Amino acid sequence: MPKNSKVVKRELDDEVIESVKDLLSNEDSADDAFKKSELIVDVQEEKDTDVEEGSEVEDERPAWNSKLQYILAQVCFFVALYYNVIIGWSLFYFSQSFQQPLPWDQCPLVKNASHTFVEPECEKSSATTYYWYREALNISSSISESGGLNWKMTVCLLAAWVVVCLAMIKGIQSSGKIMYFSSLFPYVVLICFLIRALLLNGSIDGIRHMFTPELEIMLEPKVWREAAAQVFFALGLGFGGVIAFSSYNKRDNNCHFDAVLVSFINFFTSILATLVVFAVLGFKANVINEKCIAENLEMVIKLVKMGNISQDIIPHHINFSAVTAEDYHLVYDIVQKVKEEEFPSLQLNSCQIEDELNKAVQGTGLAFIAFTEAMTHFPASPFWSVMFFLMLVNLGLGSMFGTIEGIITPIVDTFKVRKEILTVICCLLAFCIGLIFVQRSGNYFVTMFDDYSATLPLLIVVILENIAVSFVYGIDKFMEDLKDMLGFAPNRYYYYMWKYISPLMLLSLLIASIVNMGLSPPGYNAWIEDKASEEFLSYPTWGMVVCISLMVLAILPVPIVFIIRRCNLIDDSSGNLASVTYKRGRVLKEPINLEGDDASLIHGKISSEMSSPNFGKNIYRKQSGSPTLDTAPNGRYGIGYLMADMPDMPDMPESDL
Repeated sequence: MPKNSKVVKRELDDEVIESVKDLLSNEDSADDAFKKSELIVDVQEEKDTDVEEGSEVEDERPAWNSKLQYILAQVCFFVALYYNVIIGWSLFYFSQSFQQPLPWDQCPLVKNASHTFVEPECEKSSATTYYWYREALNISSSISESGGLNWKMTVCLLAAWVVVCLAMIKGIQSSGKIMYFSSLFPYVVLICFLIRALLLNGSIDGIRHMFTPELEIMLEPKVWREAAAQVFFALGLGFGGVIAFSSYNKRDNNCHFDAVLVSFINFFTSILATLVVFAVLGFKANVINEKCIAENLEMVIKLVKMGNISQDIIPHHINFSAVTAEDYHLVYDIVQKVKEEEFPSLQLNSCQIEDELNKAVQGTGLAFIAFTEAMTHFPASPFWSVMFFLMLVNLGLGSMFGTIEGIITPIVDTFKVRKEILTVICCLLAFCIGLIFVQRSGNYFVTMFDDYSATLPLLIVVILENIAVSFVYGIDKFMEDLKDMLGFAPNRYYYYMWKYISPLMLLSLLIASIVNMGLSPPGYNAWIEDKASEEFLSYPTWGMVVCISLMVLAILPVPIVFIIRRCNLIDDSSGNLASVTYKRGRVLKEPINLEGDDASLIHGKISSEMSSPNFGKNIYRKQSGSPTLDTAPNGRYGIGYLMADMPDMPDMPESDL
């Protein structure tokens, strides 16, 4: 966007500014001077001073010019509904972390009339697992068993939405300042966690496991689909948040640098976070492995005393009072060879640290079970727990800001409603709908929404965006637009990636995911209280209907908008002209109705109210006798109407335009 306004004629006493909208984008190339600008005459009161030549005008973001232009940004509302529940969970654990010892450090004791014993459900699983499923979620045994609202999580969800609402109510200005803390604080915590974890026993084992690929797992489409979803979530691809926030940039903003920088920061953050996770998991696995060795060593000693295992086969250098992991593995291998047929009946465990690291831990289980268990073994564990869950809250809020902005901004710009009121209504509505996630069965609905309203539909939306830019709009035209914005031509690498490689890879991933989902019955892992373990259950019939509905609703705006546009079902002509022009943080003029012979770009007062001098003719004018406004094929007003039939208009040098 040009930074300086120009004065057409001093005697006109009117300010001419350049609009950000390119009304003549598809007209003849010979009229480039007109293609890049639009004249909007703002008739000021007499008290307003003239804009001096070369004066600076603050560049502000233009409003969306169409009621349908960014409807896809609403692919965000589904994610916001359940994502804030995770922030609520983090707030709950954060509030419970100010205790020594941590409440999930030990299994609770149950007292009856005769004696005291450990809670059976906790004893069969673990202290952190029991606390997560029973104390925090108080989870039901299936998705069909609602169990009513969990009041603790309901309060936490309300608190999470209040925080989001207060942060977003003033728009990008307030949320932008909050983002400084919410974006930078997690890096401080991650670096502190990494340093602390590297000083713990077994952390190197975890990092070594991180860099050891398992090729058989990498052949599964589900792994690549989840990896793609993670990248989409991390970069904000397919969401309206990136579009909404980017719309505040200047037209000549270096988006190429921004894209590369954001991608690099995301890569660096992912590596840093993964190092922390595997270092902590390595420490946790080492602690569990030491416990396993101690328990199995007692069994070996007992078998030796009973005569089931001969003392002669035990190496003489091994001292049972101080056995290392290597010593135990040596004894295990010897006993396994000597007692070939009888060995299974001995029920000895190999206690390999790799077996513990190979246990699949992902999603909520990673943060609220595995990590919390590892932190119980940290010195000053409450401090690390507070830092960890405060980090999770900040990370969640950072994502929620972009998500809510993607929901609110298109509505505000389209319908010109008060952002404060819309923000409160949106957050209140989302909280009410989000109550389904804080039932006792709410965790199962979180899994359902994550699998069927975000992951697969998000992949479809990204594919459609790629196809729309590369083939519908045209990759060559898009590259020219980037050249015009950046001032240089982007590397040819992007051309081939956007047009060929990315669509093919994404389509292949989509097809593989659909086939994989068709072969595997949709279901969820339910926590069975009696067994104190997870069990895979298939969704009931109504659950399958909900899953399918979520996928359909998530991508439904795409065909709806296509049909509306194709069939012209909604009159969207209000967006043909630059409805709103922003300058110095205020709206200069609101949209006006274009009726009869007064189709004009002079967004000012009517003739009777205008200060002298008055215009005899309007800048944009239809041809005489034409019943309606003729437009160019792209819906914009053509060159033929610009400066047409204006005998009363003083001559203006082309340079002044």
